Amino acid sequence: MTSTKLKYMPKPSSPGYNTMKKKLSRIWLALTSLILLTPRAVCAASGEVKQIVIVADTRNLSGIMAWWTNLYNESHGWFTLLTVVIVPLTGILLGMLADLVMKRIGIDLKSRELGEL
Repeated sequence: MTSTKLKYMPKPSSPGYNTMKKKLSRIWLALTSLILLTPRAVCAASGEVKQIVIVADTRNLSGIMAWWTNLYNESHGWFTLLTVVIVPLTGILLGMLADLVMKRIGIDLKSRELGEL
């Protein structure tokens, strides 16, 4: 069998390489400019741009739910950080609780044979 080489991009030593490189550079510049400047053009056409404000309603909440909602409203960064920490810890806690319950009812997952082997 003979191997076929792709002939889309010229080799760096060939005379067409620089021309191809310039064309690709212009294409990338045009695409980047289009992506970066399109939102400005759209906003400029519509006049004044109003920022979207995302808040949660805390009027009927109390306790930890009110605290959690206020944390969301005041700092999305802290809310995200606490969510990323609390969700896995809750998963570990619930997993350990499930293991404890299964041991109490007689299911031992440590001594079972794996069905995949």
